[in-house]
Order: sequence, then structure tokens, then C-alpha cells
Amino acid sequence: MRLDPQIAGYLEALDSGFPAVHTMTGAEARAVIKSRFVPPRQPEQVGAVADEIVAGPDGPIPVRIYRPLGASGALPVLVYAHGGGWVFCDLDSHDGLCRAFANLLGAVVISVDYRLAPEHRWPAAAEDVYTVTQWTARRADALGVDPARLMVGGDSAGGNLAAVTALMARDRGGPALAAQLLVYPMIAADFDTRSYQLFGQGFYNPRPALQWYWDQYVPSPADRSHPYASPLCADLQGLPPAVVVIAGHDPLRDEGVAYADALAEAGVHAAQCHYEGGVHGFITMAMLDLAQRARAEACGELSALLAERAAGTP
Repeated sequence: MRLDPQIAGYLEALDSGFPAVHTMTGAEARAVIKSRFVPPRQPEQVGAVADEIVAGPDGPIPVRIYRPLGASGALPVLVYAHGGGWVFCDLDSHDGLCRAFANLLGAVVISVDYRLAPEHRWPAAAEDVYTVTQWTARRADALGVDPARLMVGGDSAGGNLAAVTALMARDRGGPALAAQLLVYPMIAADFDTRSYQLFGQGFYNPRPALQWYWDQYVPSPADRSHPYASPLCADLQGLPPAVVVIAGHDPLRDEGVAYADALAEAGVHAAQCHYEGGVHGFITMAMLDLAQRARAEACGELSALLAERAAGTP
């Protein structure tokens, strides 16, 4: 198993430049990450972009809504939760990825600026993403989307939030979801897996940072066994089909595979998209050919799921 050649060329700089977030407060880490963000000079063109506020039970939730190029009629819709360890990143950090998903899927993408830890601990972020998913279903006509093709997705910590939102939707009587996109998701607070042993240092997003993310969001060990914190602890029957993106050189590799396998064992279709040469976070690195391929293939799998649903295929 080899690193992708492009990633290998960047890895030393990526790894050495990753801030020691585990030595910081949440606010300090957030400020450092934000200071390093450089927006693209020419963002990918989409049909339209609009910022909006969703009224949540615990306060307003900002969202950014992307319509794809050439959009017409009622479109599929993806409610998306950004990564960032539940502590940092925002609508701007994942703007490029959401633009790409909108065009590749031919879908409306609704990016959620959920509340961040440690100021807002578990389950605040998950409740925000679930609230926006409910809002999307209720506002389907006004948004120009098809509620029968409502999906949730996210990367890393956002993948956790998407998986938890799917559980909440099942447990709380809706809304019905057509699919879930889980990009190298944070699924369980187990830091002793084989992939943590292999890739917990020197491969970007090191083990101390990943442990610190859990400490910020779900500090109580007892809470970490709750299905809405660690979806691998849940009864997974009756969930929507999933597309799970796995990076081969990622400390989270094994938990992503374990979750996809557990979904399949529960009778839930779970397509695994493996990128052996990838590291954690690679799909947001638009300059990588591997990232472009992963985006296209993951969206292709989601589109296939939607087509099967429209055809009535179980």
C-alpha cells in the first residue's frame, strides 16, 4: 500500500505544518486554522449561492445553499456537515467542496454552520444538522428540491454528524432520507485500532489531535458509548443506504470500514470507496487528482442510489 504520489510530495509540509491543536483552547485552534485558509481565486462556478438562517430550538443556524449549474425542476438535496474535529472550519472552509458536490450530483447542497465545541458540546452539533435536515424537508417546495431525494453527508467530524442525523431521523420519525455520504467519518473514540497504530503520526491529523477533538466535543467517556456520539454503538437497522469514503493512510480508516461493514450486516446497503493512497482530509485538497477522482466517484455512487430509489429497486 503506497501513498498517492502527489500526496507523498506534499506530506512532509502538510504534516509539519499541522498546528499542535491539542495544546490550544478551542478558540485558539479555530483562529490558527482560519488564519491559514486561503480561498481560491476563482471558485468553481455553480448556478447560485445564497446564505440563509435556519431557526433552531437553541438559536439561529447559518446555512449556505448551493444550486448546481443547469438546474431545473425539483432537484435532489444534500444537507452537508463540514469536518474540523467539531471545533473548527466553517462554511468558507468547505465552500469549494460543496460547490463540487452540487455540480457533480446535480443537486442542491445545504452546508450547515453548526455550533462548535468546546463552547457547545455534544450533542449540539448533531442537533443542529438534524434541525436543518428537518427544515429542508419542510421547505422542499420553496427550496426547489425533491424531499424523496433528501440526503445527508459530511467529512471527518461532519461524517459523524451525518451518520448521527440518519439515526435521529430514523428514531424520531423522520424525515425520510434517501442516502448518507460519510467521508472518512469519525465513528468511534477508539484510538488503538491498527490504523491508528500505523498512521497516528506522520500522516497529517495525528492521534493527539484526533483524541483532542473527542475531548472537546464529548469529554465524558460515558457519553462516548451513546449511539448519537459513536454511531458504531447503534442498532443500524432501517437506516438509509450509505456511501463511505475510506482513506488508506488515515488513522480513521478502520472505524470507517467497521461502520460500513456493520451497516451491511444490519441489512443496509453500504458502498465503500477506497482510496489507498489517501490521507485524512484529502478530499478537500482540490489540487490532488485523487481528490477529484474521489469526489466524482462518491457522487456517482450517490447518484446510482438515487436512481435505484426512483426505479423502486430495494
